[in-house]
Amino acid sequence: MSTEAETNTSTDANPDRRKRMDLDPDTVERDLVKLVLTIVELLRQLMERQAVRRFDTGELTEDQEERIGLTLMLLEDRMAELRGRYGLRPEDLNLDLGPLGPLLPRE
Repeated sequence: MSTEAETNTSTDANPDRRKRMDLDPDTVERDLVKLVLTIVELLRQLMERQAVRRFDTGELTEDQEERIGLTLMLLEDRMAELRGRYGLRPEDLNLDLGPLGPLLPRE
């Protein structure tokens, strides 16, 4: 018969246990912010690529180019501020999708 302490020890040593998501009430806010910022970063990078394509094709006026550039810079600054507030680094927002590789391209 195993004691509760032995059961906990054997569970912690189980490699499958480490693969499960740890839900800690103390980190819920940070984890949620990390998920939201990951999605926003993905969208920011997609918008940036689309803007570059539109710049290259010449379909934007000079005023539109300036507005888009300023908006993307402000968004990047705000993202950096929010990452700093929650102690996140840019690489923390890059989810590992297993065999598909990372969610965000490495810059």
